[in-house]
Amino acid sequence: MSLTSSDIARIAKLARLELSPAHGERMLGQLNSFFDIVEQMRAVDTTGVEPLAHPVATIGDIALRLRDDVVSEPNNREANQASAPEVQNGLFLVPKVIE
Repeated sequence: MSLTSSDIARIAKLARLELSPAHGERMLGQLNSFFDIVEQMRAVDTTGVEPLAHPVATIGDIALRLRDDVVSEPNNREANQASAPEVQNGLFLVPKVIE
């Protein structure tokens, strides 16, 4: 995949960015080099390769010291919601902003 100058201009317009022609050309080169790297990675045959849970796992048998997933703080929901204008069933009520 390769972008053109008109693609960069369209992306800038959609993002509401004002790009000078020189800056647009620099962005074109940077984005195209990024896509070249992506194409190189996609060309590698990865069939049979197991996904890694953590990149450290490639180094060897390293045991990751992960903490247990337990609640360690008291439940302060009511105290935190005491200053809210409106609360119902433990949820903050806010005015509707989308019609």
